[in-house]
Amino acid sequence: QLQAFGGGLVQAGASLRLSCAASGRALRNYGAGWFRQAPGKVREFVAAINWSGSSTNYADSVKGRIAISRDNAKNTMNLLMNSLKPEDTAVYYCAADLNRWSTSKLAQDYVFWGQGTLVTVSS
Repeated sequence: QLQAFGGGLVQAGASLRLSCAASGRALRNYGAGWFRQAPGKVREFVAAINWSGSSTNYADSVKGRIAISRDNAKNTMNLLMNSLKPEDTAVYYCAADLNRWSTSKLAQDYVFWGQGTLVTVSS
């Protein structure tokens, strides 16, 4: 089970840190990623990280503003978001990929999903 938390209402330009905690499974055995879904839009890839943290992947829309990291000892994954924009408003989901080396951008590659946490950025 994955649980995402840390969302909230912030103003444009602010920073926010999302976290994803795994229970019942060791996150170190999986690649992991974050996706988001804005109202009326399809779910889109945000960032991904392989099991060791040695490889990351980012959507072009967030590159340079967002950093993904993980702490396998704590069984958690984080997403630090800086310089937030109103278009970053969405429900953010964390997910795990059975391929621990993966940093896939494809939602279908992820088999376990968290319930989502809402991020709202006001202008």
